[in-house]
Amino acid sequence: MQRTPAARALPLVLILTIVWGTNWSLFPLAVREVSVWTFRAVSLTGAGIFLLAFARMRGMSTVIPRAHWAAVTAAAVIYLVVWNLASTYAAILIPSGQAAILGFTMPLWTVLVVWALFGEKPARRMLLAMALAAVGVVLLMIPAREAYRDAPAGFLLGLTAGLGWALGTVILKRANVPVPALVLTGWQLLIAAAPLWVGALWLGRGEWFMPSWQTVLVIGYITVVPMAIGNLSWFAIVGLLPASVAGISSVMVPIVAMVTGAIVHAEPLGPFQLGAMACCGSALFLALSKR
Repeated sequence: MQRTPAARALPLVLILTIVWGTNWSLFPLAVREVSVWTFRAVSLTGAGIFLLAFARMRGMSTVIPRAHWAAVTAAAVIYLVVWNLASTYAAILIPSGQAAILGFTMPLWTVLVVWALFGEKPARRMLLAMALAAVGVVLLMIPAREAYRDAPAGFLLGLTAGLGWALGTVILKRANVPVPALVLTGWQLLIAAAPLWVGALWLGRGEWFMPSWQTVLVIGYITVVPMAIGNLSWFAIVGLLPASVAGISSVMVPIVAMVTGAIVHAEPLGPFQLGAMACCGSALFLALSKR
C-alpha cells in the first residue's frame, strides 16, 4: 500500500528535529573567532557544494529550468540569508534555546501569510494545531522575559528569522520547482552564500587567519549535518506537504534546542519547558495525522 505524504514526511521530520534542534547551542561556539557573516558564508557554500556533488555522483541533473530561477533566488535570499543571519545574531544576544523559540514561530507566520495572501483559510484541525504551537511558544517565552528585556535586538532578530523563513517557504512552495530536493537545496544554499561572502569580506574581522581546530570542527559539523542534511530534509518536507503543514512539522525543533541548551550552556529547563513540549508535540500530531 502506498504511503501518504504525511507518512513519508515523518522520518524527515524526525531527522530535522534532531539535527536542527541540536544545532542552536553551537552557534556561539562557531563565532568565537570569526564573524557571523564568515561563519554562515563558509557553511552555506560547503553544504551547497556537498549536496550538488552528491547529486552528480548519483547521476542526477543539476539543471534548474530557467523559468524557475527567479523564484528559487527570491526564496533563497528571503529564507536562507535572512534566517541564517538573524537566527545566528539572536543566538548570540539571548540564550540559544530562546532564540530557537522565536525563530520557530515560523509555523504561525506561514499559516498567516498563506491565509492573508492567498485566502487559504486553515481547517479547524490546523487552527487547533497552530493554537497549541502558539501556547507552546508562549510557555517557553515566559521564563525568558528578562533576557528579552535586556537584549531587545535579540528578540526582534529571532522574530525576523521566523518571518523570513515563512515567506521564503511560501514562495518556494508556490513556485513548484520540478527538480529533486537534493539539487534544489544545493543551489539555494549557493545562491544564499553569495551575498554572505560580500558581507564577510566587507564586515569581517580584518586579516585572513586560520581559526583553532575547535572552531573548524564546529563549523565543519554545522556545514555537513544541520546545513546540508537538515536543509535537504526541510526542502523534501516542503515538497511533500502544504506550506502550513510543513511549517507546523518543525515545532519540536525548539524543544530539542532547549534541552541541548540546558545541557551545553546550563540554560533553564523546568515546568514551562515541559508544558511547551506537550503543546508542541500535540500540534505536530494534529498536523501530520489523518483526519
